[in-house]
Amino acid sequence: MNKSKTLPKRHEIPAEQKWKLEDIYASNDLWEQDAVKVKEMAAKISSYQGTLGENGARLLEALTLQDELTRTMDQLYVYARMRRDEDNANATYQALTDRATTLSVQVYSSLSYIEPEILAIPDDRLRAFLQEETGLAHYRQHIDEIVRFKPHTLSAAEEALLAEMGELSGAPSKIFGMLNNADLRFPMIKDEQGEEVELTKGRYTQFMESKDREVRKEAFDALYATYGKHRNTIAATLTSAVKRDVIYAKVRKYESALKASLFSDNIDQSVYDNLIATVHENLPLMHRYVELRKRMLGLEELHMYDLYVPIVPEVKMDIPYDQAVETIQVALKPLGEDYGKVLREGFTSGWIDVHENEGKTSGAYSWGSYTTHPYVLMNYQDNVNNMFTLAHEMGHALHSYYSNSNQPYTYAGYRIFVAEVASTLNEALLMQHLLATTTDKAERMYLLNYYMEQFRGTLFRQTMFAEFEKMIHAKTEAEEALTADSLSAMYRELNEQYHGQQMVVDSQIDLEWARIPHFYNNFYVYKYATGFSAAISLAKQILSEGAPAVDRYLTFLKSGGSDYPLELLKKAGVDMTSPEPIKEALTVFKELLDEMEALSKDM
Repeated sequence: MNKSKTLPKRHEIPAEQKWKLEDIYASNDLWEQDAVKVKEMAAKISSYQGTLGENGARLLEALTLQDELTRTMDQLYVYARMRRDEDNANATYQALTDRATTLSVQVYSSLSYIEPEILAIPDDRLRAFLQEETGLAHYRQHIDEIVRFKPHTLSAAEEALLAEMGELSGAPSKIFGMLNNADLRFPMIKDEQGEEVELTKGRYTQFMESKDREVRKEAFDALYATYGKHRNTIAATLTSAVKRDVIYAKVRKYESALKASLFSDNIDQSVYDNLIATVHENLPLMHRYVELRKRMLGLEELHMYDLYVPIVPEVKMDIPYDQAVETIQVALKPLGEDYGKVLREGFTSGWIDVHENEGKTSGAYSWGSYTTHPYVLMNYQDNVNNMFTLAHEMGHALHSYYSNSNQPYTYAGYRIFVAEVASTLNEALLMQHLLATTTDKAERMYLLNYYMEQFRGTLFRQTMFAEFEKMIHAKTEAEEALTADSLSAMYRELNEQYHGQQMVVDSQIDLEWARIPHFYNNFYVYKYATGFSAAISLAKQILSEGAPAVDRYLTFLKSGGSDYPLELLKKAGVDMTSPEPIKEALTVFKELLDEMEALSKDM
């Protein structure tokens, strides 16, 4: 880990370790030129209002212009936001992001009449348009999807009003993001060598893996003490986000905020409920793992800050970035030559922003626009977890690359439900490679533990998050108030249930909800758990079947949003309407747990 007392400034990071956003816009002046074009296109598309039902040609012109407008708007917003993410304190890109956000609201306001107007076209006339105007064949699926939303689409005036509210509805997430990424300052703590270093969110994970329990506890206490100072403010932002979800669901005539969220992916609520129920049935496995961790660490009490430290003390796996890149490329060879070629391009052509710097957005993500290659933001630390994060984000990136390369803009955007499959499959293949190549017992135990941690962190933990989201939205729908105290009480109850009696559930963890940005993107996190389960199944197929399974998988990556996510996964070889993939993943977890328990007896 970087032992400097403070983080480097952005300009101190070497160019080869930064992403090349110049591939989107070579200069801010070019961004300004596209901003002008977007305003012109937005004005032009407004002129089509009230005329879409006249004939098929008019409808085709409007839909074609809509694609061009939104594609350019996406590019503007992505560039501005990723520039800001480089350093959230940079006033230039704060302003550019604000302008992009405002412009985006104006653009989508100008488009808000299109869907209601299409829905107002009589069915027989719309069918005639599709038959008479050959160019509309491209938009048939898009139009069918609009018609599916008919019960939840409002009048043109109401849709315009909701579009105008877009910037306001995004305020809770924006406020939390600025507090979390720009304003929060964590104290200095002592590392393993007794040196004082600045605690950051990026370094927190590495401190949680420290063999020195005092370092773990100090980092844990310092992090949550900092969030605790803002608990009521953050509770207000989260409560506002939940109320927004509930209000929008009511306005659009959905039974609940959860069903409103699932509808866009054409997912029945049983998929969500099956996930929680299946994980609940298998919580005894999680409790067994907690007990094993406590025993292997030799602790009288297992605390929340003991959950991330490796339980094989003889093994220390420092993974520098360049080594991680090389290992990932070897591990993903089962995906074929073409996948490997694109992967190498991503690692060497300015797709990735590697290291943490002052003001940089925390965590990791993959993003981009249709018109350029994808990008990956990292805050890389030299450990196994970050190597897996890199493999994960490159899975997202290559999914986007294949989708954008093989689908028209209209259907290139894959849905979030399937987004976590490609990323998690990369992690599964990486783990299988590491387990297959290690000859050291202690290292194998370390990897087994790490793999179990992936299950704990993705399948169990994300399901707990999903259950928390379901609870807080249900409370709001029942007109019950959410406060910092009630949020903490619910979160504590879930932690006790998921971790069992062998875990000391420290009071600090009651506030963990206050630092989870995903809660501002409602009902998102369950897709990590379902995607993980699907990925485990597909990885098994690829390693056992070879080329046929790879072909199915690459076809899935290339399909973008050309079908509903459950259908795409069925074609790839996984049926997520059944709890079986979740049960299969939990069976793998049990096998890992059995092996680790057996190996630990010889220690």
